[in-house]
Amino acid sequence: MPSTYLAVDLGATSGRTVLSTFDGQRVQMREFTRFENPQLPVGGHIFWNLPHLYGEIIKALQKVKAEGVELKSIGIDTWGCDVAFFGKDGQLLGLPYCYRDPHTDGAMQHFFANRMPQQEVYERTGIQFMPFNTLFQLDTLRREGCVALQDADKILFIPDALIYMLTGEAVCEFTVASTSQMLNPRTGDLDPELLKTVGLERHHFGRLVQPGQHVGTLLPQVQAATGLGAVPVVAVASHDTASAVAAVPAEDAHFAYLSCGTWSLLGVESATPIINKDSFAENFTNEGGLDHTTRFLKNITGLWIFEQCRKEWMAAASSLPAGDVTTATVPADVNELNALCLTSSCDSIINPDDPRFAHPASMTAAICEYLTETHQPLPQTPADFVRVIFRSLAARYRDVIGLLRNLTDIDIQRLHVIGGGSRNQYLMQFTADALQLPVIAGPQEGTALGNVLVQVRANGLVNTLSDMRALIARSIDIQEYRPR
Repeated sequence: MPSTYLAVDLGATSGRTVLSTFDGQRVQMREFTRFENPQLPVGGHIFWNLPHLYGEIIKALQKVKAEGVELKSIGIDTWGCDVAFFGKDGQLLGLPYCYRDPHTDGAMQHFFANRMPQQEVYERTGIQFMPFNTLFQLDTLRREGCVALQDADKILFIPDALIYMLTGEAVCEFTVASTSQMLNPRTGDLDPELLKTVGLERHHFGRLVQPGQHVGTLLPQVQAATGLGAVPVVAVASHDTASAVAAVPAEDAHFAYLSCGTWSLLGVESATPIINKDSFAENFTNEGGLDHTTRFLKNITGLWIFEQCRKEWMAAASSLPAGDVTTATVPADVNELNALCLTSSCDSIINPDDPRFAHPASMTAAICEYLTETHQPLPQTPADFVRVIFRSLAARYRDVIGLLRNLTDIDIQRLHVIGGGSRNQYLMQFTADALQLPVIAGPQEGTALGNVLVQVRANGLVNTLSDMRALIARSIDIQEYRPR
């Protein structure tokens, strides 16, 4: 009889639950609920509405009960780095800060000057330097006198926080903890010296768990609110990229992967961390993966740039009088907007990782500012902007693949693309052309699929990562793009 699983998959703009069944041969998934995950500007900062996300999970579980579905288990994956604070009474101490809050601007430089030298931090963690890494967030909040941090009994990453709210079990899942710049990949646990720099100790965080561990069951209060019984909750690969990489349908080790969405995460799987002067110089990261593997990768600002431009165009179009012909230049349908790149010949290129694209007041203005400074033609139409963005991302992927070849001994023969961006046929073709490699696009629902497969394996129905990937190949459709 097929077994049924609920994957809670939370992104930086929206969240959803995915109901999946496994019949021993194939996984079948259907989106069960979907909801917004807006960033909340409050009191000069940007927060996540964690109670809202918890409420949406409760609603999904109530719907499970209403449909008479019997769940085998529940798994949760989210973005990395951000944390929630809980008091000794188990209550949430305020809303979690969002990684896009600019209060960490300059935080890395302050930390290196006053806490620990940059090279030592990298030697201890192997994590790339980004101002919103948990280490720098916590140091910033400590310096700013954050009361929630001062009073915190437990500090939990977002998926771990939601598990705690559902089960009462405080855990620190390996893959999401590895994004924090506080986990030592050699010891496999949080580094006590780094914790000391921000005034914390190991007991502030939950017990370390690996992907696939059962961590608890729904609390009696949650059972009463949903009508369900003591459904097990599994710590999946809780960092969304780790779940997505687990779902790569690779036949061998000769590949790189690209998790393509708001962020682009491009890397390879390694049996061991790669921490040396060259990886330090190129700011590569060593994040945790399934079966104690290392995801050696680089974060690239991804379709965030496109998404912010699209918001600007939609806002401008909505302010025009009804029937104004200029609204026709910006299709509301995202696929039609993507296709505009074919009508442009603008060959300007930006560096997507330039800091000005992190959180500008106007993304189109930021692009024009960059191109003016680099003496390149400015986009004149939305079609020009779309072409510039897609070609720039493809060029950045090409550069990072070159770095991966220099830093590892992996013979990269193809690129597997997972996530929503794999549906963008224009970006995929630009990427194949730039890399001069085959691009294998899919699964687009890689994160949810990886989440479910770890649950399947946790319940003893699949044994190895190779078995999981063979199962993926039977369960999904993929598209191959050849370089022109």
